[in-house]
Amino acid sequence: MCSGMASIIVRTVYQSHAVRGFTKVIIKITMFGRLGINCIFRNMGFSSFSVSSLVEEEESRYVETWEDNEEYRDSCDMSSKVSTVCQGGRWEQVLDILELIDKGNVRADTNIYARLLQGCVNRKALEEGRLVHSHIINSGFNSNLFLLNSIVNMYAKCGSMEDARQVFDGMRKRDMVTWTALVSGYAQNQHGEEALELFPLMLRAGMKPNEFTFSSVLRACASLLTLEQGKQVHADAIKSGLELHVFVGSALVDMYAKGRNLQDAHSLFHKMPERNVVSWNALIAGYTQNNNGEEALKLYSQMQGIGMKPSAFTFSSILRACASLAVMEQGKWVHGHTIKIGCKLDVFVGNALVDMYGKCGCIEDARQVFDRLPRRDVVSWNAMITVCAQHGHGKEAVRLFENMQLAGIKPNRVTILCVLSACSHAGLVNEGRFYFDSMNSKHGIAPTADHYACMVDLLSRAGHFNEAEDLINRMPIEPTAGIWGALLGACRVHGNMDVGKRAAECLFELEPHDAGPRVLLSNIYAAAGRWDDAAKVRKMMKESGVKKEPGCSWVEIENTVHTFVVNDRSHPLTERIYAMLKDLNGKMKEAGYVIGENSAVLAVERKDTFSYHSERIALAFALISMPTGAAIRIKKNLRVCSDCHSAVKFISKIVGREIVVRDTNRFHHFKEGVCSCGDYW
Repeated sequence: MCSGMASIIVRTVYQSHAVRGFTKVIIKITMFGRLGINCIFRNMGFSSFSVSSLVEEEESRYVETWEDNEEYRDSCDMSSKVSTVCQGGRWEQVLDILELIDKGNVRADTNIYARLLQGCVNRKALEEGRLVHSHIINSGFNSNLFLLNSIVNMYAKCGSMEDARQVFDGMRKRDMVTWTALVSGYAQNQHGEEALELFPLMLRAGMKPNEFTFSSVLRACASLLTLEQGKQVHADAIKSGLELHVFVGSALVDMYAKGRNLQDAHSLFHKMPERNVVSWNALIAGYTQNNNGEEALKLYSQMQGIGMKPSAFTFSSILRACASLAVMEQGKWVHGHTIKIGCKLDVFVGNALVDMYGKCGCIEDARQVFDRLPRRDVVSWNAMITVCAQHGHGKEAVRLFENMQLAGIKPNRVTILCVLSACSHAGLVNEGRFYFDSMNSKHGIAPTADHYACMVDLLSRAGHFNEAEDLINRMPIEPTAGIWGALLGACRVHGNMDVGKRAAECLFELEPHDAGPRVLLSNIYAAAGRWDDAAKVRKMMKESGVKKEPGCSWVEIENTVHTFVVNDRSHPLTERIYAMLKDLNGKMKEAGYVIGENSAVLAVERKDTFSYHSERIALAFALISMPTGAAIRIKKNLRVCSDCHSAVKFISKIVGREIVVRDTNRFHHFKEGVCSCGDYW
């Protein structure tokens, strides 16, 4: 029988006769002790605590014989019952339990309250947590350190740091658990500054940090990117002998990785005697965030090799690495792995898949994943709108934006930026003006430099240079390099030398070591026949030591990435590649293509070098390496030049294939001699 509670013997005798389709139950009760029958009937699953009402109810539920049901017989312990309530989906019974305590039917103890508080944590049930807290205050346990620590933890885990701090400040006695609960709460709720302020106070109070304390403080350092302060905490962890504890070590790896110190992150990771999935995730995410997708993929392969099961966070990070490298085959393999191990298509993994397929040039696959998401947050919509923008589907991006608002999702700064970018790529000037003008009045979002840069790009690309310059002059912030760069890029497209010169001069001051503006200005002069001015700009570049970034293109064949530069002859299949280029050049000439028609480029390059730009070499290699008819996807680190853009249009018709080229600005889908950009890029 139940220790510390009344012993209850319930014998049920079944009298089988139908009463409106139910079985009537006659219950005999023998009761010992003061508790009464409430506990046992609640444990038996009844919603009523009244025996008389139960017996009198004609449509009572079938009850198994008490002696024959061991589960019921052993479930009378109230702490066990509370645990069942907290974990078994009958959360509304919490208030019933508190009512039992109030009526004196159940004797409260720390275990019951602790389990109720943990139930609130598990369900993020802040209001119920406040009720339990109030009950504890009135029950005589308001000075119990164990319960007070649980209350601080409950408020912190439910996101109410103000309540957590109030309880903390009112405690006469605190131990390491108290301090750690509050520090951890601040770190988890994006209050890193408060966590770091609390840590030295804790040390001065004579507390010795444990592995949970250190991991929380280091998490705060990582979120604030305060690497120097993190190094001090690291030194404290070394003194405490906890540097290589799996929790602390993982937090250190994460901190150094987010602080762009991958060397120390890598070193610590390999020094750890024990690593869990969090350790692996920290380093994989670090490589991905620092644009080192190759190392992230290698690490993921090693993780699989030792049998470590990846988490949703692992998949999200590695899919973003695949996206940055535009390695679709490896991205598809990772997607398949998520399905194989039963990883649910949640918003976390789903958003990464949309991003990966979009950046690999597969807009249809990206949309399919987006449509299958069981729940979409603002990141999901932003990702899909961005995919449409990058692929030149401006009108579809606008439709998505409107549907997003109809779905009750509030747009953020990134959303507006994505929509403006989509309008810019598609030449939707009126729509862009409308969304820019309404972002503050309708959505309460103040334009940033990025929004202004997008708007300048939209206007000037469409030839509205006066309006673009007027916007620059009127905006409440200092023009950035991105804003002047957008204006200069449009000047190259339209050959606007005067505005281009003004924009370039501003860029020279802001970014004196960037070769891009000088190259663009030189091309503008050359297109206008100002050969002397073009030569002067090139001479200025040479004298100042500013060098143009070399063009580089890559293509993925059977999970292997092949990279090429201009005039590249390092590949083992060089002879076959150049034979293919020669054959293509002949067929293009027959079809009416004239090499190097763009005089601006001819001013600075020899005519025969156009045939050997990196994207053309990558294309020729793909043609000799991939099955007939398969789509070809090429990536380039710079903007595709006008001559190569024209050449690939011809080639797509000659070979009868879809060719997708991703440059720094957008995707170009070439098919049957036509590009998806409509030559507007």
